[in-house]
Amino acid sequence: MPINGSTAKNSRTRRKTRLRPAIIATAIALALASALSGPSMAQAQGWVTTWMASPQPIWGPDFPFPTRIPASVTDQTFRQVAQVSLGGSRVRLVFSNRYGEHPLRIGGASVALAGENSATVSGTLHRITFGGQDETVILPGAPAVSDPVDMTVEAQSKLAISIYLPDETPLTTFHWDGRQTAWFAEGNQTGSDDFTAAATTDARIFLSEVLVDTPNEGAVVAIGDSITDGNGATIDADARWPDFLAKRFAPHRVAVVNGGISGGRLLQDKMGVSVAARLQRDVFAQPNVKAAILLIGINDISWPGTILAPDQTPPTADEMIAGFRQVIALAQANNVRLIGATLPPFEGALTGTPLGNYYSPEKDALRQEVNRWIRESGAFDAVVDFDAVLRDPANPARMNAAFDSGDRLHPGDAGNRAMAEAVDLDALLGR
Repeated sequence: MPINGSTAKNSRTRRKTRLRPAIIATAIALALASALSGPSMAQAQGWVTTWMASPQPIWGPDFPFPTRIPASVTDQTFRQVAQVSLGGSRVRLVFSNRYGEHPLRIGGASVALAGENSATVSGTLHRITFGGQDETVILPGAPAVSDPVDMTVEAQSKLAISIYLPDETPLTTFHWDGRQTAWFAEGNQTGSDDFTAAATTDARIFLSEVLVDTPNEGAVVAIGDSITDGNGATIDADARWPDFLAKRFAPHRVAVVNGGISGGRLLQDKMGVSVAARLQRDVFAQPNVKAAILLIGINDISWPGTILAPDQTPPTADEMIAGFRQVIALAQANNVRLIGATLPPFEGALTGTPLGNYYSPEKDALRQEVNRWIRESGAFDAVVDFDAVLRDPANPARMNAAFDSGDRLHPGDAGNRAMAEAVDLDALLGR
């Protein structure tokens, strides 16, 4: 059943987090190790990010979209499924307390090959440890990286990752548009193949990355908004355009991970911080990252004047171009190739919804001006023209019906596949 605040709350006595000195020391050591292990160390070990869900801060009840998760949980296990890009011989998990105001205690964790629904494949379940301990405390604003797990994982396989939250735990760091069913259960079920779920959601909670130890040519991060995050793609089908791209590039030993955030913007925060504010975390800090594909800006153009940003006015083309140039400069300073993607057509987007004024001819004119700059300026290392891929030949301002999810803004599965097929590997990596 869908999760809400009432179904996930527990009637048991709330327990305050007790910070054991050994656990705090472990958390600090792991945070320091993560900070010190830059790309050169990660590359030498063969580690590469094979899956990602970019952390977002929770928003308040005044925002039109429900979070789809409870405000907090106590004595519950959360199991979620992640399809990896590349496989490997060892696995590490990264959990984030990026937007937490209090230490986050994980009382146990496990990883296994995913089975049907919430079950795991029998005999594949592995205990996750942190500095040799079953428990860890993640300090506010910090990540925690697990110890390596000796576990053979094939490319495109699915992992079931479970964490046990014994204390009253505010769910302040999440990823809203996970496009994958996840399950809450009572008590500690991290060691169970069969998972007795009490509630479900399709958001991500605390899990931010999966790393594998494998020979690789590097990682590519897709950075963007809901079109990259997969809104419009079939839930539980791994049909986002970065998923299709990961499948294409796996034989070349190139990992593709999804750094999309639904509602993300180039110049503003809200459903996540602006792109420039998260580049260090989501791109430059990733092991052996080689390139990023940037598809961002349609929400900057279209949110102003809607219920999402009623008091804002649309940016000018010059303001958006200045924002793009800053992202490009950051990528150049970190020796990461940046591929610019044109903004897809959106005439008639979200008609008949409370966001019915998302599109206007004036907003579309701004999109086309920005697209001209992306194509013609030469500022990016390369360009992928998603606008040309997705538009209707008979009406270039509108998405081709064959690629539309139905809302005239987000591509469906066929549109996501077409986007992935338009990306050239050699141009992406500068070969």
